[in-house]
Amino acid sequence: MNKTTAAITAVGGYVPEFVLSNKILETMVDTNDEWITSRTGIKERRVLKDSDKGTSYLAIKAAEDLMEKSGIDPAEIDLVILATATPDLPVAATGVYVATEIGAVNAFAYDLQAACSGFLYAMSTATAYIESGRYKKVLVIGADKMSSIIDYTDRTTCIIFGDGAGAVLFEPNDEGLGLQDEILRSDGSGREFLKISAGGSLIPATAQTVADKQHYVYQDGKTVFKFAVTNMADVSAKIMERNNLTNEDVNWLVPHQANRRIIDATASRMGLDDSKVLMNIQRYGNTTSATLPLLLNDFEKRFKKGDNLIFASFGGGFTWGSIYLKWAYNS
Repeated sequence: MNKTTAAITAVGGYVPEFVLSNKILETMVDTNDEWITSRTGIKERRVLKDSDKGTSYLAIKAAEDLMEKSGIDPAEIDLVILATATPDLPVAATGVYVATEIGAVNAFAYDLQAACSGFLYAMSTATAYIESGRYKKVLVIGADKMSSIIDYTDRTTCIIFGDGAGAVLFEPNDEGLGLQDEILRSDGSGREFLKISAGGSLIPATAQTVADKQHYVYQDGKTVFKFAVTNMADVSAKIMERNNLTNEDVNWLVPHQANRRIIDATASRMGLDDSKVLMNIQRYGNTTSATLPLLLNDFEKRFKKGDNLIFASFGGGFTWGSIYLKWAYNS
C-alpha cells in the first residue's frame, strides 16, 4: 500500500491594481531606480490603496481565483490556513473571516505567523494534516498588506515590500507526488534585527509608540542579508543532498522574493542555471507570506507532472527552511 502524500492540486493569486514604481519612490524618498534595482532586483511593487480593505481582502481574492480556475466547491474544504504577518485585527483570526467569506462553511481556520517563512511553515502544517488521514482538502493562503506596516519615509524598507496574496490547495496523493521532504529552522536571537517593536504584549500601543514610529517594520539590512544568504542557501543545498538530487534533477527553484542577490546566491550554491530559478521580484517586491504562492500562480503553466521543485525562504524571527515537492499535475 502506497503512503499517502500531500500534493498541491490547484493554485490562485491576486495583486492590487496600483503599481508603486521605483520612479514614484524617487519622489517620496532619497533614492533612485538604479540604486534600488542594482541592490534588490525590484522595479515595482503593488499596493492596496483602499483604506477600508485589509489582508483579508487580498486573501479572499486569491482564494476565489483558485476556486474559479479549479472548479472546487468551497463547502468541500476542510481547513483554511492563512499565513500572514499583517492580520486584519490583533485578535480574531483573519483566516476565520476569510473562510466564511469564501463559503468554506465546513472548514475550520486559523492564522499562522512566521514572517516571510509563513507560507513554507503552512505547507508543512497542511501536509501533516493530509498525511494523518484526518482531512482531505486543505487550503493554504499566503497574504500580506505590507503597506500597512511600512514607513514610506524610511528608504531602507519602503523600497522592498509590496502587497499581494497567493493560495494553494493540498489534497491526498497515492502516486508518490507532493511534499517529499522538509528542513525547517528558527533562531530567536535574530528577532532584534527584523521586527515591529510596539503593538504586542511587550510594548503595548500608546500615543508615544505611534509618535515614535514603533509600529512600522524595522530592519537591520546588512545583518538580515548576511543571515539570509547563508541559511537559505545552506538548507536548499542540504535538502538536495539528503534526497540525492543533482542540479539536473531539480526542475525549479521556488525562492522567497526578498532580494535578487539572495536568490542568486541560493541558486549558485545549488548549482542551478538561471533558467530554473523562478523570479517575479521585479514586479511585486517582497510580499512576505505571499511570495511563494504568487510564484506558483505566475509560473503554473510551466510545471509538468513529476517536476521536482525546491522551495526556500528566510524571514524575521529568524525563520527559514526548504521544502522538496514533486508537482502533481499538468497545467
